[in-house]
Amino acid sequence: MGRMEGKVAFITGAARGQGRAHALRLAGEGADIIATDLAGPVDTVSYAPATSEDLAQTVKAVDELDRRVVHFTADVRDFDALKAGLDAGVAELGGLDVLVANAGIINSVLPSWELDEANWQTMIDINLSGVWHSTKAAVPHLIERGPGGSVILISSTAGLRGIPNIAHYNAAKHGVLGLARTLANELAPHRIRVNSVHPTNVRTTMIDNEFSAKIYRPDLERPTFEDSLEALANINMWDQPYLDVADVANAVLFLACEESRYITGIALPVDLGMSMKYSGA
Repeated sequence: MGRMEGKVAFITGAARGQGRAHALRLAGEGADIIATDLAGPVDTVSYAPATSEDLAQTVKAVDELDRRVVHFTADVRDFDALKAGLDAGVAELGGLDVLVANAGIINSVLPSWELDEANWQTMIDINLSGVWHSTKAAVPHLIERGPGGSVILISSTAGLRGIPNIAHYNAAKHGVLGLARTLANELAPHRIRVNSVHPTNVRTTMIDNEFSAKIYRPDLERPTFEDSLEALANINMWDQPYLDVADVANAVLFLACEESRYITGIALPVDLGMSMKYSGA
């Protein structure tokens, strides 16, 4: 039997990238999956959005692992739509054991005082309020299923450090950490574990695009992702530019399964040493 046999996991931002990897890693260990994604564009975000075809591919891949899967499209900013989709999925699959709040974006990269209201608010609404909405929708189901369960909030190394020129992203990801720590205390009586995961660069569409490459190589007119690799590697303690999605999914699996049954309230860096890198002279 797999480590997630008999469990049901709800994953936001599941259409591609990290979200898809989480769904497949948990399904590969026996979990049934409730998958959601906006699967469409977001104002202020310049890189290509996930699509309904991407979400369908995640569903197909889970199905090929011989696991049950329910999916729906929803914007994590819309609590009512998120709750309705999750409620329907729980009714179909019989309960909920795990939440992986993964959906997130990056938009403008500017000094904090140069950010406009739209970029700031969209970031907070998706990367922080959207995570809260996900917990708000999922926690009653976890309590009903209990005792036990696992909530995993995907933050970032930006939730541990003050990285320049992304104040809105830092603020949202620090907020996710605070939310996780609070929920860990609130849900302790129900034996529901709550932890956050803090990756460094992960090779997904969020960093593998022309917009992001320009951030790391402003000296080039049309830089490629390959042009940005040296700059990405310099962020980390190890001379390696990025994680694969599987590296984060492995951490999610650990926090979702019984192997971490006494771990709650932690911030788990999966970061090539980035959060502890010495940057002095």
